[in-house]
Amino acid sequence: MAFCEKCGKALDESARFCPGCGAPVSGTDRAAAQTPFEQANTNCDEAADAAQNKGMAILAYIGILVLVPLFAAKDSPFARYHVNQSLVLWIIAIVYGIASRVLTTILSFISWQIAGLMSNLLGLFGWVFVIFMILGIVNAAGGQKKPLPVIGEMFTLFR
Repeated sequence: MAFCEKCGKALDESARFCPGCGAPVSGTDRAAAQTPFEQANTNCDEAADAAQNKGMAILAYIGILVLVPLFAAKDSPFARYHVNQSLVLWIIAIVYGIASRVLTTILSFISWQIAGLMSNLLGLFGWVFVIFMILGIVNAAGGQKKPLPVIGEMFTLFR
């Protein structure tokens, strides 16, 4: 049985608004109102899913292999989460690579020394994407659904 967070009145399972105070009922209210047995059962399902799909989640961070868990483990919330994280990472890395090439090309018309310096600096910054990839693999191997720093909560491609 779920209860309203504002007034404490018992809520029907299909209620969108509290019959006592009229406050909207969100999904988090329902999760907070679960019995300890229901919460433990949900946690066991998530842990079992993470344990069963760790390999697929790790594959998601390795380049084109993201397609394997995208199609083979599409029913796993754990694998889908890591596929989303890795796709966001790869999309941003590709956009960064194109933008840095364009900037370097434009600067090469001005001065080849400035273009060379900027190319080296942008190349060093590109290693951030490799570090994020390693962090994603470590999170997936540990069975955790932790977002990648800075870019992990930018976009959600899959739910």
